[in-house]
Amino acid sequence: MSKVTGTEARQPAPHAADSHDLIRVHGARENNLKDVSIEIPKRRLTVFTGVSGSGKSSLVFDTIAAESQRLINETYSAFVQGFMPALARPEVDVLDGLTTVISVDQQRMGADPRSTVGTATDAHAMLRILFSRLGKPHVGPPSAYSFNTASVRASGAITVERGARKAVKATYSRTGGMCPRCEGRGTVSDIDLAQLYDESKSLNEGALTIPGYSMDGWYGRIFTGCGLFDPDKPIRKYTKRELHDLLHKEPTKIKVEGINLTYEGLIPRIRKSMLSKDIDALQPHVRAFVERTTTFATCPECDGTRLSEGARSSKIKKISIADACAMEIRDLAEWVRRLKEPSVAPLLTALQHTLDSFVEIGLGYLALDRPAGTLSGGEAQRVKMVRHLGSSLTDVTYVFDEPTTGLHPHDISRMNDLLLRLRDKGNTVLVVEHKPQTIAIADHVVDLGPGAGTAGGEICFEGTVEGLRAAGTVTGRHLDDRPALKEAVRKPAGALAVRGATTHNLQGVDVDIPLGVLCVVTGVAGSGKSSLVHGSIPSGEGVVAVGQGPIKGSRRSNPATYTGLLDPIRKAFAKANGVKPALFSANSEGACPTCNGAGVVYTDLAMMAGVAVTCEECEGRRFQAAVLEHRLGGRDISEVLAMPVSEAEEFFGAGEARTPAAHRILGRLADVGLGYLTLGQPLTTLSGGERQRLKLATHMAEKGGVYILDEPTAGLHLADVEQLLALLDRLVDSGKSVIVVEHHPAVMAHADWIIDLGPGAGHDGGRIVFEGTPADLVADRSTLTGEHLAAYAGG
Repeated sequence: MSKVTGTEARQPAPHAADSHDLIRVHGARENNLKDVSIEIPKRRLTVFTGVSGSGKSSLVFDTIAAESQRLINETYSAFVQGFMPALARPEVDVLDGLTTVISVDQQRMGADPRSTVGTATDAHAMLRILFSRLGKPHVGPPSAYSFNTASVRASGAITVERGARKAVKATYSRTGGMCPRCEGRGTVSDIDLAQLYDESKSLNEGALTIPGYSMDGWYGRIFTGCGLFDPDKPIRKYTKRELHDLLHKEPTKIKVEGINLTYEGLIPRIRKSMLSKDIDALQPHVRAFVERTTTFATCPECDGTRLSEGARSSKIKKISIADACAMEIRDLAEWVRRLKEPSVAPLLTALQHTLDSFVEIGLGYLALDRPAGTLSGGEAQRVKMVRHLGSSLTDVTYVFDEPTTGLHPHDISRMNDLLLRLRDKGNTVLVVEHKPQTIAIADHVVDLGPGAGTAGGEICFEGTVEGLRAAGTVTGRHLDDRPALKEAVRKPAGALAVRGATTHNLQGVDVDIPLGVLCVVTGVAGSGKSSLVHGSIPSGEGVVAVGQGPIKGSRRSNPATYTGLLDPIRKAFAKANGVKPALFSANSEGACPTCNGAGVVYTDLAMMAGVAVTCEECEGRRFQAAVLEHRLGGRDISEVLAMPVSEAEEFFGAGEARTPAAHRILGRLADVGLGYLTLGQPLTTLSGGERQRLKLATHMAEKGGVYILDEPTAGLHLADVEQLLALLDRLVDSGKSVIVVEHHPAVMAHADWIIDLGPGAGHDGGRIVFEGTPADLVADRSTLTGEHLAAYAGG
């Protein structure tokens, strides 16, 4: 009989609660996933890789994160659920072992002018409390320092009945910090009247230059029928009264041709219909009109600080809250550290921690008054991270969408440290990522593919980073790719001279940006790259700027509608069948009447999650049955919209369906690497990188001579970067000048000329630290970019 040692005897049996250490996904079919089954280890860092469109976001965000959120929402009362967004259950058989998911995505933060970095985090709220306690002179409670709160004074009798007694409160007041002139926006807008009408013409001669205000339509009847002015008289001969009625008249009921209508002056009407809307959501010709017509100037009363005079006058150690919010966050952190006041010690500690988190995450160069809508996708994601760094929560699942977007290689190592810190607190960290630097720190890697769209959606590899290198998948093969520095660079055909540039943190920069070549602008995040490129190169004729702003579109918008591809397709179908083009639009006459052309029927179940069910009438095809009888080249319109771009390019390129206008647009979509997208895929399902390349494809049709691209590799797999570089080369070889703001070493190595900004971020940046070829940059090694490029290219 063997003797039991003391150690063996003392070891307790593992507790059943400790055995749940996997997230199990079985039979996931969301978007393009093909019945995916996978086990993900908890309390580890798992990186999901694969080419763009391979199904990474579908698995991580649309399946795991979506189901966790849905289950959390179901824990609230039915009453509360009625106010929450309705979430449908993802297409998956089994999801087991889920924990609470916190999604930190790259959606831009709201473009509301009153939303700033300070208000998007707790920093501004804590500063307001601090100034309400310590500010001299004392001007009121924390609301007195808020530019989102207006001052209110009210007087009058308020009767409160308590049994037989009646109490009367006569006055009410609230002190807010909002500047009364600009209402907390920091800018005042004005309308340039010269852009509304041509004063030398009469209304009937077409004096109005506002889109849609033609005298042939209803507006013409209203202007003629209102009887306020003579439509044949030139506007410059109008009396003061007539001009006021044309521009500013308040809404007035009138009768035109027996129909009751409302007449309203031009300025209030266009303020409501155009100027109050998000400019990106407007049609291109209306957007151009709004940009021409509206001028914004810094508010003269508050000098752009958004705050009332009282809030600006209250100071702590000669610093007002406006001064504090305008400081770079790292300087503000130092100022707060020097405040020693026992009465607010816990508040100072919390504020100090929040500000230090900004610095730690590489955002110390921002200021709290920076509008949230001006942050890049990567910056917005890191601002959201600030909320979670000091969190006491553990055993939650953090989901990140390419957290290294917009980061210089120097900053990526700091981001990696933060991801590992979150994991080491006992959290599960899931990261969708393409950068080799971040893939290298993974405990577990899941590679999806093998291709994109319908060619993807399968698990190609699961295991360690070393296993991925040896696996032979597309990601595995490209993981150790190192770009070779360009041996022969193109010679510039001219230069754009920038002199004394001072936008944001630029410190009087003088630089000649070469034309006719591929010029890459580099530097750490916040060094002034975008300020130089977007602030100093005049936009206008010949300059095509493709930024990272989101594409506005509903679930009815798709690549065919966004690029204008649907127009030639509709006309080709109409011509081939002798019917109206409007029949072939799912947003117009051809729409299925049951689902109104959406393809699905949305059922709102009040306090329960809403459900989207494929329309039984059209079976998801979106069109009436009669429309689908019309064919072009043997296909109906729904079959054409279900084609991938690459197939549609062949279809419209030759034979009966040959449509040169459609073929040209499809060629541009294939050029930017979107050959796998189906023409009818809703824009809401596209990733950030796909949206930017869709914009690039649309802009390629313009007659631009200078192309400005802002981090076009965002969301691109290592294999797709090669295709992008080939596209940039084709643009340059066709005589265009291409200026790219970029951190990707492969793009830097491929450049003809590099302009490096730095040496640091914020006020430590804003200077040119290097100009020259990539080979010179590596040989010089005097900058952070040079060091990283040398290490990457093996120089």
